[in-house]
Amino acid sequence: MSPDSMALGSVRSAAELNEQIRALWLRAGGSLSAQERAEYELLVVEWAAAIRGRVIKAA
Repeated sequence: MSPDSMALGSVRSAAELNEQIRALWLRAGGSLSAQERAEYELLVVEWAAAIRGRVIKAA
């Protein structure tokens, strides 16, 4: 994922991004390389943008 893709906004759902984050951690075995860490950070930023777009009602 390139930083340029972030400029266009998130087109993926928070659930899809969450699954990608989980898969990354599983592939990495719980310890991220520098490249995996950069990918993780981009995914988290995109995930946060995706959840801000959702309306969450308090119980």
